[in-house]
Amino acid sequence: MEDLKKKIEGIVKSNPIVIFMKGTPEAPQCGFSNRAVQILRTLNQPIHAVNVLADEELWGALEEFTKWPTVPQVFIGGEFIGGCDIVSELQERGELAKLVKKS
Repeated sequence: MEDLKKKIEGIVKSNPIVIFMKGTPEAPQCGFSNRAVQILRTLNQPIHAVNVLADEELWGALEEFTKWPTVPQVFIGGEFIGGCDIVSELQERGELAKLVKKS
């Protein structure tokens, strides 16, 4: 488990925007993942996506890492932001782009 947590930490620290999601940005496997990807795409920044359905152990380690039980999970600038609902709220308030600029 510790190795997987270190892998997650490495991913989020080395990519400005990361989404752990069901499926891929090109083929999301749930509506929440799709919605979060669509919001992130409005930022016109590269998005690093990790398909948790392809690695059940990583998914379990992710939940332990963030203490957040659902996906998608979005990280900006190495910091855990939240899921689809939080990303949506930040976008609506105009705060999401500010987070990206600060990172």
